[in-house]
Amino acid sequence: MHGTPHIVSDVMTRTVASIGRRAEFKEIVQLMDQWKISALPVLEGEGVGEGEGEGEGEGRVVGVVSEADLLYKEEFRDADPDIYTQVRRFSDLAKAGAVTAEELMTSPALTVHVNATLSQAARTMAYAKVKRLPVVDDTGRLEGVVSRGDLLKVFLRDDDEVAEEVRREVVSYLFPASFSLVRVQVKGGVVTLAGPVRDTSLVPVAARLVRAVEGVMAVECNLTGPARRPEQ
Repeated sequence: MHGTPHIVSDVMTRTVASIGRRAEFKEIVQLMDQWKISALPVLEGEGVGEGEGEGEGEGRVVGVVSEADLLYKEEFRDADPDIYTQVRRFSDLAKAGAVTAEELMTSPALTVHVNATLSQAARTMAYAKVKRLPVVDDTGRLEGVVSRGDLLKVFLRDDDEVAEEVRREVVSYLFPASFSLVRVQVKGGVVTLAGPVRDTSLVPVAARLVRAVEGVMAVECNLTGPARRPEQ
């Protein structure tokens, strides 16, 4: 098969906001409000700014500051925690007193590689229960940001485009002798395969491969064995 799955660089947002280690609390809040985002990657380097693709970031991603990290300051603003709370929530209290990104950030940062597949990125987000991930290159430098919404873009693929990929990458690969007999229909991302094939043992394989095509919602397999010749 010649097809390759979509990767993070196909759907990520390349223009992203970022901060340096020395960015101050108020600057971070202002930047989050300006960009309407809930987290910022912290880069090795100085200043507060934005990156756009390769070479525009301030350096390697060393951490992430989220709204949750900032809210500890408000939570403990007028609190007088007892000794038990001080021990149990030591790191939270430390962030409540933090004033720079380096003190606030979660490190090491959870990131995804620019060439990771969308399924790999989705599993990372689901496991960590996060909504967005910084995207990095081989050296750890910021390339962009990918969100849950970005990963769902593949389901906006045109039905005809999906059908053509299924014919090219699945039907022609598994059933070359029956290629002209197998009908591929796609409606709303639901793929239907119908027609006779020589080897019905490959039908489950076909269903699995079709499900792996980006943008496929479901698969209905109505593939049958070759018609029997009437007995003489």
